Amino acid sequence: MPVVRSSEAVTHEIHGARFVSYATPLTGSKELCAWRGEIPAGTKAPAHTVNREEIFLLLIGELLITLDGRTERISAGDTVIINPGATLTVENPTDHTAASWVTTSVGLTAELADGTVITPPWAN
Repeated sequence: MPVVRSSEAVTHEIHGARFVSYATPLTGSKELCAWRGEIPAGTKAPAHTVNREEIFLLLIGELLITLDGRTERISAGDTVIINPGATLTVENPTDHTAASWVTTSVGLTAELADGTVITPPWAN
């Protein structure tokens, strides 16, 4: 039975945010990936277009989420469904770190506005 202890989770950092990876093929998952995101106060991630659906649950704090040009303020307990091909920006305008739980299918990539494609290790 694959069990990933919090002490065994792998942490990655990019664009000022932390991604604490729990479920990936490396930890025993066959189809899904899941991670905890930590978005520090004042952080604004660059816009990126995803190739897989993501389910984004905000655990702690408030964020501004822009999805295909529409911005919504979300609070702890809110969930955002991000469809494949959607362009997403995440911003923390508060003075506290926000925390999220994100799930997606294996093989997620994100394309930045300049055409750079990122293959995040926490989602592959």
